[in-house]
Order: sequence, then structure tokens, then C-alpha cells
Amino acid sequence: MNGYTNNYLANQVNTASPEQLMLMLYDGAVRFAALAIKAIEENDPEKRATYINKTYAILSEFSATLDYDQDAQLAENLDALYSYMQQQLMNASLKNDPEPVKEVKTMLSDLRQTWAQAIEQNKQEQQPVQEVNGTTRGKHEHHPLAVAM
Repeated sequence: MNGYTNNYLANQVNTASPEQLMLMLYDGAVRFAALAIKAIEENDPEKRATYINKTYAILSEFSATLDYDQDAQLAENLDALYSYMQQQLMNASLKNDPEPVKEVKTMLSDLRQTWAQAIEQNKQEQQPVQEVNGTTRGKHEHHPLAVAM
């Protein structure tokens, strides 16, 4: 990447909300998984290792930032899912098999879509409700996405 691209990406990350950062990480994980699949199919062990490791690292970050205080059950379920995906990545690496990475890529794409929908729904819920029985109602205090950030 050139300097301008690096500056642009750094600016995006530095100005992104936690929700946007989450989606950016999912986008990166999906992209790296796709590149890992391509590397396996092209029998390129160096690129395979690079992209599997990048996908694995993002999953590790997801696990490390789970907030068990917000919703312990959801955090445990997500942690188990992230661990499963990491195991699948290791299987793919050991066996030089793209199928486990394809499964992980599909799961990551589905999770990314789910988070995008949850973020959009949360934004809509955060909008003030106008004039309910003569009173304007404000924003919700609870942040349902906090468990994953």
C-alpha cells in the first residue's frame, strides 16, 4: 500500500465508531478468508499461512473484546463460535484444504450481515420518539451491541 492509502485507512479507523470498527473487522476477516481460499487453491503455502493467520487474529480480537457483563450467555456463545472458526482455520492450514475456510468465510459473512442489521436497528431505536401523549421521548440507555465491542 502506498502512503496515501495508509493515511486514508488510518483516518477511517481513527474516526470510526465502535460499531463501524466491528464491521470493518468483519470485512477484513471475510476478505482474508477469501484470499486464504485462493492461496490454498493455488497451492501457495506462504500466502495461505499469511491470510489464515490474519483471519485467525481478527477472530482472536473478537473473542478478547467480548463483554461478559452485558450478556454472559451471548458472549459465551460468540466465544464458542469464534473458537470453532479458529479450529477450522487450523484444520484448513494443516490439511491444505479450502473447505474449512469456505465454511468460516460463510459464517463470517453471515455474522457481518447480522451485526450490520443490529447496528441499523439500534440506530433507529436511538432516534428520539416525537410527541407521545404530549411528551417527547429520548434515547434508550441500554446498548444491545455492547457485548460484542
